[in-house]
Amino acid sequence: MTSLMARFRRLCAARIVVAVLACMLAGTGMARADAPLLPGFIHDGTLTVCTNPTLPPMTFVNGTDMTAVDGIDMDIAHALAAYWHVTLAVTTMDFTGLFPSLAAGRCGLVASGIIKLPQRERNFDAVTYQDTALVIVARAGTHPLGSMADLSGRKVAVQAGTSYSARLAQENEALVAAGHTPMIIQQYPTEEEVVQQVLIGRAFALASQDVELTYRREQLHGKVGVIFTPPYPEYRHFALYIRKDAHDRALLEHAIATLRDNGQMAAITQKWAITPDATQALGGSAPAPAFRWGTFFGALTSAAFMRGACITLAVAVLSHLTAIIISIPMALVLNGRDSLLRTGLTAYVALFRGAPTLLQLLFIWNALPQFLPFFREAWFTPFLATWLALSINESAYQVEINRAALTAIDPAQAVAGDALGLSRGQVYRHVIFPQALRIALPPTINSFISLLKTTSLASVISMQELLAVTQIQVARTFEFTEYYAAALVYYLAMVFFFLLVQKRVERRFAWADQHRAGTHES
Repeated sequence: MTSLMARFRRLCAARIVVAVLACMLAGTGMARADAPLLPGFIHDGTLTVCTNPTLPPMTFVNGTDMTAVDGIDMDIAHALAAYWHVTLAVTTMDFTGLFPSLAAGRCGLVASGIIKLPQRERNFDAVTYQDTALVIVARAGTHPLGSMADLSGRKVAVQAGTSYSARLAQENEALVAAGHTPMIIQQYPTEEEVVQQVLIGRAFALASQDVELTYRREQLHGKVGVIFTPPYPEYRHFALYIRKDAHDRALLEHAIATLRDNGQMAAITQKWAITPDATQALGGSAPAPAFRWGTFFGALTSAAFMRGACITLAVAVLSHLTAIIISIPMALVLNGRDSLLRTGLTAYVALFRGAPTLLQLLFIWNALPQFLPFFREAWFTPFLATWLALSINESAYQVEINRAALTAIDPAQAVAGDALGLSRGQVYRHVIFPQALRIALPPTINSFISLLKTTSLASVISMQELLAVTQIQVARTFEFTEYYAAALVYYLAMVFFFLLVQKRVERRFAWADQHRAGTHES
């Protein structure tokens, strides 16, 4: 009886296990059946989004944490990731780097408050998600315009890399054809600098989107107002951009439509208080103080600025050390006899001294992955790209410093070393290099200080160095003077520190000064 009961229990237990497994398999099958199809731009379960965090409320850093990107675009990106049940990865960079990064495959989708334009759709697919309008903005009290022709002969500021300059250039052609003076179009790297030109009176007006100026209402303290809304039908929608793929575009359109149908898009719009009437949005408010000391000291002691300064210092030191290591053997070869290697190194120096540093940086970050997909992978970070670009560029300058220093050493020094029975390596290590170091040190320190400031170029490829952090905070708050002053303090502190190091090292190698030690006359 006991045996029968045990067999009965084992049979029941087996059936329960089978039933549970069947339910799990059925559930899995249902989940797979209900899960939306994944677009091809999602890789390894990750949706990678590139954005420029300087356009609130579309996308911006909403605080002192540089990694916390917020705004309408980011809310939509999170909603899309949740819709596809994947992880979201956000990469921030300069506006001009967005489309090259998309083309290079470094991101699957670009979401950065970008207008849907036919010119962009020649190379990329665009899916609209938010209505907007282009507006012309001037200082408060400026009379409204009747048409774009009223801007004839006036200075209009726009953000570089956007389509505004091209559209205003079309207006200029119409003005010239009608016998009027064209507008003077001024381009600036960021939107906040564009607004600043109007505030300080350098430009008469600016072109921007109504959504951003609506959000800027309190920050601008009623200093500007909308004076005209051009009837441009092509500037009516923000769009998400992906690489050309009809299937992916259909899936993205379906996802946006689903978010719109279930109310998520409306909730996002309501969260950021988007109003279609931009002219009403730029009303007056309390005047701003001349200088906010709290903002200045807050930036000076913030973790974001300290981290930005550390990144600036790290990439400058590593790049210069690498350049020095590379340039020493190059200098020995270039000071030697004619050879094929010497000709190649001469061409190397001419190439990297002749090309702009920014161009080299953009080539390594955006163009190199087009030829070598290996460089699209996650290991190739903006820091590594900057290190590589600055090392190559700086070595082309450092090699000339080293060549001059080695040439300045009296040849009799090497002869004296040989007479003492030293090997060639010992002659260089104990006789030539110490004296050459004394000569090369001042220009090397100067070159390093210049390189330290050149690291700010890395902001275009999303490296969060000191100036990039400053620009992001300015874009968020419009408190230019306070954040620029804090960044200036950091840069001056770093430069003065290395000038002090230079003086101490020069004093240390004073014994090698040929004028003090006496030059050997052969």
